[in-house]
Amino acid sequence: MAGSSSTFVAALTVAAVATVGFLAFQASANVPADLASPPPAASPTTPKAPRDIRDLTALPARSGTGARVVYSVDDDRVWLVAEDGRPTRTFQVTPGSVDPLPGTYAVTSRSGAVTGTDGTPIEHVVRFTDVKGVSIGFSAAVDGSKPVVDPIKKTGGIRASGRTGRRSGTSPRSGSGSS
Repeated sequence: MAGSSSTFVAALTVAAVATVGFLAFQASANVPADLASPPPAASPTTPKAPRDIRDLTALPARSGTGARVVYSVDDDRVWLVAEDGRPTRTFQVTPGSVDPLPGTYAVTSRSGAVTGTDGTPIEHVVRFTDVKGVSIGFSAAVDGSKPVVDPIKKTGGIRASGRTGRRSGTSPRSGSGSS
């Protein structure tokens, strides 16, 4: 009896695998054209903001409205902007090895104090996007140091050093276009 029940189970298994294979073939043959090809690569949602070549610390034009943080990938600079659109502060930052695309971002999470990918205690962490699994955000080293960027390691921390990144004059709701 044991031989006949194992034969029966084997036959059911073969039938199930054949049915699944047939259904998979049918499904792949009937895929709509717009799903058959991979989606196009992501493109920036906002073009680069024009820069004032006479004053590189000037807030980039067309960088948004209201209270916000503006980050220039090209200049490694951040502006804290008040509700009236005037910058309250600007300072240099040290970026990680992965840059965000130009665009407008909302804050996705905040942390008071954590350890950075370089092992340095950091504070005031404000994350605003992920790029290929790498979290991108602003932070400040507790000891005021700049990170040692390893170009091989994928990091997204944009670190302010010294007191520039530790006291913000505004509490922006979102980040804005990087140039």
